[in-house]
Amino acid sequence: MADQRQMQIGEVAERTSLSLRTIRHYEEVGLVIPSARSKGGFRLYTEADVERLTVIRRMKPLDFSLEEMRDLLEITDQLAATGDEAPTGAELARLRERLDAYRKVTDARCEKLRAQLHAAEDFAATLRTRLGADV
Repeated sequence: MADQRQMQIGEVAERTSLSLRTIRHYEEVGLVIPSARSKGGFRLYTEADVERLTVIRRMKPLDFSLEEMRDLLEITDQLAATGDEAPTGAELARLRERLDAYRKVTDARCEKLRAQLHAAEDFAATLRTRLGADV
């Protein structure tokens, strides 16, 4: 296996649009663990860590709790496992069922956000109309 390029937390923050504080918090609560530490003790992250943080960032606007995020990440980690650790049979079916439940929740939350955005856009249009009438 080829060596993966490792990045310090500042580069990861820039690539994920997350603050250093947020990344450290996600580490403290166990959502992401740096792949390594430098000799000086700096956190080092791989591309896989960046992808994981990006997934977490995408869950945030959908109001997933930390526990839901942790559970969803564990499900996807298990589904991505290979070899002897790959789920099979009933376990695979159970994981897919749990993932589908999260997909349904995500779809419903996206629909709610779309409705809120539509209402906000209608309000903004009303204000623009009123401004045009007063000018």
